[in-house]
Amino acid sequence: MSDLLVAVLPGLCTGILSLIGVYAANRKSATLMEYRLKELEKKVDKHNQVVERTFALEGRMNEAEHDIRDLKGRAS
Repeated sequence: MSDLLVAVLPGLCTGILSLIGVYAANRKSATLMEYRLKELEKKVDKHNQVVERTFALEGRMNEAEHDIRDLKGRAS
């Protein structure tokens, strides 16, 4: 019986420690991935704001160009 205990006990200890290590590594990896996703989301939001502002500026620019053409037409 003691031979069986000597053979099984180290295997159980190794298995339990391996499970703890895998759990800790997965947890750290998930935390890091969550952080990276939040940072990426911030960058995407900033990019989207720039695109929206550019679109608004293009619209205003078109209006200004039309106004300039109208003024030039009146001056002629």
